[in-house]
Amino acid sequence: MTNDPALDSSHLLHFIYRKRKAFVVLGLASAILSSIVALLMEEQFRSSVILFATPQHSIGEQFYEEVKRNDLLEYGETEDAERLLQILNSDRIRSRIIEKYDLWQHYDIDRSAPGARTLLMQEYSSNVDANLTRYGSIEVSVLDTDPQVAADMANDIAFLADSVSNNLRNDRARAALKYAAASFQQVQDEITEMEGKISVLHSKGLYEFETQIGGLNEQYATAMAEGNYRNAELIKAQMAEISKHATEFSKLTSLIEAAYDREAVLKKRYELMKLDAETQLASAFVVDYAAPADKKAKPIRWLIVVVSVVATCAFGLLGLLAAENIQRANAA
Repeated sequence: MTNDPALDSSHLLHFIYRKRKAFVVLGLASAILSSIVALLMEEQFRSSVILFATPQHSIGEQFYEEVKRNDLLEYGETEDAERLLQILNSDRIRSRIIEKYDLWQHYDIDRSAPGARTLLMQEYSSNVDANLTRYGSIEVSVLDTDPQVAADMANDIAFLADSVSNNLRNDRARAALKYAAASFQQVQDEITEMEGKISVLHSKGLYEFETQIGGLNEQYATAMAEGNYRNAELIKAQMAEISKHATEFSKLTSLIEAAYDREAVLKKRYELMKLDAETQLASAFVVDYAAPADKKAKPIRWLIVVVSVVATCAFGLLGLLAAENIQRANAA
């Protein structure tokens, strides 16, 4: 296999030395141009909020359940953090931030221009970021040319996460509350109807069938023993009247006791869901609120210049090598 002398390391160093003036010119030109570009770039400041997600347990359960399975004060697991991260990156929060800070004008984007919405989303995504950290927390980071705006936006995003999370949970609880209220009202209506029927039976002299029949039987036996047949017939008629409604009374008594039990359970569920539907519960513990940065995050001008010079020289080397190889090929 024939080695190309142009690729030999010693030849390459010799080649670079011979072309050193060209590389110096390229480097200086690149340094000057990249410095001008870097100086023209707007300075951007970064502000961040650090927060931990909280588990979204039922607060009503904490008040109305005898056995508490969850703790409202505990830190969330990875799943809770990922769920909160979805909310932080959701369109609900993005739309509110865009509206509040008028980002169309702030980012100097013409609404009527083709693809304006896409351009705004790209600009927002490049400046606003929310990510999980290795400690299980979430960092919401905002870049902006105004350090105060960057800090305010980061804090507002964290605040809106609570608002959106609570709205989602409250909406779900209100839907459940609607069904709980309907079930609770239904059992109350059934109880009212059965109480009305029992009141009618009370008006007919029926209060406690077994106790009343037992007492009347004793009175009937006494009347017969004493030869008071007229009184005995009256007692017998009274027992017959009570016995006509015995089945209905027994059935109503059994049903209304079960209804009272269901009413107690449904009332507890209704109060639990009502509390969940009306209560605002924090979706995150904020560890560090954002503050205006006193030092720019971008651009890192020296790095831009160094990368530009190195890249220009590398491409220049490739170009000069290619030109020399072409020259040799033509000469041969």
